[in-house]
Order: sequence, then C-alpha cells, then structure tokens
Amino acid sequence: SSGSRPKLSTFSRAQWQEAGSKAQKMAFVKVLKNKAYFKRFQVKPRRRREGKTDYRARRKMVRQDKNKFNNKKYRMVVRFTNRKCICQIMYATIRGDMVVAQATSGELVKFGIPAGYKNYAAAYCTGLLVARRVL
Repeated sequence: SSGSRPKLSTFSRAQWQEAGSKAQKMAFVKVLKNKAYFKRFQVKPRRRREGKTDYRARRKMVRQDKNKFNNKKYRMVVRFTNRKCICQIMYATIRGDMVVAQATSGELVKFGIPAGYKNYAAAYCTGLLVARRVL
C-alpha cells in the first residue's frame, strides 16, 4: 500500500469539483514565443552555437590593414592535444583558413628527443621546427 498518500478513488465528488474550480481561476498567461516569433527567428552560425568560435574576436584577429590590400595575414596557431603539441602557420581566406606549414612535437623523435612532447620546451622546439620549414 502507498502509506499516507490517499488513493484517487477516496476523493469525494465535492473535492473533485473544488479542485477543478481552483484550476479555472488561474490567470491568463500570454504566449510570447508564438509562431510569428519563430518565423522571424534567425539561427546563429553553427560554430557560434557550439561555443567554439567568437566571431568578433576572429574578425579582429584576421582583418588586414587597409594599406596592405590583397596580402595574406599569417598567424601561428598552437594546439595542445592529450599527448602532443601541434604548431601551424595559417592565413584566412573566404573559402576557409589555409595551412602553409605545420609540425607536431611527435616529430621531435628524429631530432633526439625521446619523450615529453607536451611541455613548454617541446612547444618551443616544435615552433622552431615549423618556422624552419616556412623560411
């Protein structure tokens, strides 16, 4: 049995009518987000919805000076994964960002570094490696 909670059948007809009249006395709530609202609603870009890209900061970073028209604005992108460091030299275009050169700290094995591919020194060495490839 359910303990202190009364069964539905134990309510009298008067109690049911009283409960129904209380429900009818509720105030009218206006629906603010109706069909007209959703017809005009514009969905944000996918990377903004995912919280990956701040487009105001990206525009500020990528925009080239007006007196340097039609020149590429290069930038170095450094990413840390769980195991290694990835360094890339990139520039932005309308079609998307283009990678000029890249290096990972996993390639430091060839240069005699056996372990520790995610620390500060490995990031520095990977940056030197990608700079050497670009220049």
